[in-house]
This record gives sequence, C-alpha cells and structure tokens, in this order.
Amino acid sequence: MTAGFDVVTMGRIGVDIYPLQIGVSLRQVETFGKYLGGSATNVAVAAARYGRRTAVITRTGADPFGEFLHDALRGYGVDDRYVTAVPGLPTPVTFCEIFPPDDFPLYFYRFPKAPDLEIRPGELDLDAIRAAKVFWVTVTGLSQEPSRSATLAALRARDRAGITVLDLDYRPMFWSSRAEARSWVEQALPLATVVAGNRDEWETAVGDRPPEAAAQAALDIGADLAIVKQGPRGVLGRDAKHTVEVPPVPVDVVNGLGAGDAFGGALCHSLLAGWDLERTLRFCNAAGAIVASQLSCSDAMPEVDAVERKLGGGELS
Repeated sequence: MTAGFDVVTMGRIGVDIYPLQIGVSLRQVETFGKYLGGSATNVAVAAARYGRRTAVITRTGADPFGEFLHDALRGYGVDDRYVTAVPGLPTPVTFCEIFPPDDFPLYFYRFPKAPDLEIRPGELDLDAIRAAKVFWVTVTGLSQEPSRSATLAALRARDRAGITVLDLDYRPMFWSSRAEARSWVEQALPLATVVAGNRDEWETAVGDRPPEAAAQAALDIGADLAIVKQGPRGVLGRDAKHTVEVPPVPVDVVNGLGAGDAFGGALCHSLLAGWDLERTLRFCNAAGAIVASQLSCSDAMPEVDAVERKLGGGELS
C-alpha cells in the first residue's frame, strides 16, 4: 500500500522526558513523564487526531526507547511502516524545564548522532510521498547528511504536488551558523507550496524582514501560502489573494512546547478541508493554545470537538 495517506511527515522523532514538577530546575526535579516527541512526528499525531490517515518517515535507535516510540505511534493511529532502526545509535531523548508562561529550556541528547538524521534517499518510498495529499518536511532534516539529501530528494520527487509543506523549524543547536542553515533552506523553499515558521525561523529563511515582507518573499519564490507566527501578535498568513492576521487565543500556559506542532497538524487538517485562510488560522491557533495549556505534547493533541469548544462552539466540521 503506497497510496491513500492524507498526511506523510518526515523528520525528527524521540522521547520527551518532561518534569512533573513545574517551575523547578532539572537540578531539583525528582519525577518525570515519558512521551513521544519530535516535531514532524507530533504533526503526524496531531493530524491523526482529526481522523486523517497519517504516516511518518523517520528512524530510531534499536533499543527499548525505539520500541516505545513504535508502540506510541500505533496507539495514536499513525502508520509506522517508514520508521526504521539504526543499529549503534541511541534513540534521542529530550529534557525540558517548565517555567510558565514563556520559558521552556530544551536539552537535546542526540549524540553521537540522531538516528532520524540517518534517513537515506535510497530507502524512501517515493510513490507514497508523491501520492500523499500533504507532505510535510522540516528544516532540521537539512542539517546533516544523509538526511539532507533524502529531504531534498523527497521534495524533488514530490515536485510540488498537492500540499507540500516546509516547516522552517530552525534550531540553532543543530547548525554551525544561521548562514549555513539559510544556504540549505534556500534550496528547499522553491520546492514547497506552503511555508510556515515563527519570526526567528523566517529570519533564517529570508533574512530579517517584517512579517508581511517575509511572507511575500516566499510567495515570490513560488509558495502558494506563507504563515508567520508572531507570538503575542498572533499569526499572519498570506496567499496570492489575501493577507490575514488573527490574534492569539488566550490561554494559561503550562508548557509552550508542542503548541507549534499542534498548529501544524491543525494546518494539515484545515488545508485538506479546503477552509478559507482566516478560518484556517483561527482553528490552528486554537489547537496550539490547547496544547500550550497542558504538560505533554503528543498526548495533548486535540480532536476537532475540543478545538471547536476552544473557539466558542463555532461549526468547523
């Protein structure tokens, strides 16, 4: 079976180890929760929560944590056939500290190398990538070989078919410099139909520009839709006909990590539903707010009814 996926994502996977004590340094934390993590993987989980048939392309270690991730993916309804093990490399773990409302330090343990950066071009199911209604890749996948070549090969094989999303997902610790990241992002941008990221990630992609100008730069390169997340200013979206800016959804933040992935899964669902731009952005904002109000990421991904309630009961089915 290579056809029929609504959403195929490609990129990071790992185990998130989150403290069960909020507002405490890891130096003092005594108990933790274990969760499925990784941006591209969380997006697949979030899309599956809306009833979308999803799969993720990634790699784990050949260890119990890797087995846990397979179990978790299946439990969330995400197809794990493209998740393979890399002997000799441990499954990554990520620790965080939680200091609401806006301080959530991350500590990535991806040494000596993360298995998800060992995705190889020759192992890709290009038919499935071409057939997916949405194909989602992240900039982190461009940070090292062979994942870099695999990501670009997948995008080129896809050839801008359907909805092809580039998640700007710039993490400075994965790159030698912003300039290096930009040099590879510039190769991926023309291959995407949708580009999404926050202000800092857009600076990496197109330079330090106002949100409207950054979004327009992506459209000038060939994107159909550009989305700029602006924190307390909300979200700006621009396509060939419209520029829409929507405010953030008020929320008591517990853990801001994962809100962007919830936004991403909601974006996949909204684009597949064919909603207009304002409706899409409001739905995505609400999904992100729900996850920000909870401790975990993958476990907290909402279903449609929860997002509708957050929006005030509007009919969004």
